[in-house]
Amino acid sequence: MLRICLLGWLLFQTGSAWALRPVAKWWAKPDTLGLKYEPLTLTTPDQYQLASWLIAPASTATDQHTTMVLACGDAGNMASNLFEANALSRAGYRVLLFDYRGFGHSQAFPIDPNRLYYQEFVTDLRTALAAARQRFPHQRTGIIGYSMGTLLGAEVAATTRCDFLITDGYVGNPQATVTRILAKSHQVVTIPAEAAAYSQAAARINCPWLLIAGTEDQNTPLADSIAAVKAAKRRQQRQLLTVKCGHLRAAETLTDKEYGDLYARAISQFLAGEQVVSKS
Repeated sequence: MLRICLLGWLLFQTGSAWALRPVAKWWAKPDTLGLKYEPLTLTTPDQYQLASWLIAPASTATDQHTTMVLACGDAGNMASNLFEANALSRAGYRVLLFDYRGFGHSQAFPIDPNRLYYQEFVTDLRTALAAARQRFPHQRTGIIGYSMGTLLGAEVAATTRCDFLITDGYVGNPQATVTRILAKSHQVVTIPAEAAAYSQAAARINCPWLLIAGTEDQNTPLADSIAAVKAAKRRQQRQLLTVKCGHLRAAETLTDKEYGDLYARAISQFLAGEQVVSKS
């Protein structure tokens, strides 16, 4: 059954387009994959209620004393990243998944499907990061963002204390993304006014930053990740992990015995201060 679910999830990821497509129903919960978790409700500063799952490190793994807050992409809900959460849990990480407002079981929020992202989602991620840090104040706490979630992750990491940032499918230029969508599909996509200042975010990210990029990614160009690494100043620790794959297929590609095991291993190497080797 899980194999069928995984296949369906991969097809969903492959077919996803640049548009906000929230799904209300979770395809599964963490315990479907045998994960120990605690359901939480997070409250944003503007009083939105966000559904969340706090997933414990696997009992068979060495606890890394690290909490990873996952910022999901533009479609589905937090259940869409359960397989990545499972791989990270097996590697000894605590994982906090959450639904943006208007997604999954979080509080309703009016969403235009022709919107690239909402600035309110940045508030949601910042709330989740603060909740994780408050819950485990003596542990490392950072963000791993996927596609649209990399936009939010970059903004939060640039303005909030964050011990590390990991981006998979990094969006370096929202305006260029909108132009690319229009050229490909004639779809008019809007972005928030705050996107005008987004280009300044990368320069202000001072925590260790791992950029995971697919060499065949047609949605988020590899060039954006390369540029972010090359622009790093002397004290900014940044690494690029290139993987021969398409958009958001790195975890699937970096699989040996269990889904995403090599993906989680590369992340562990980065967090340990080691050099990550690209898989091209």
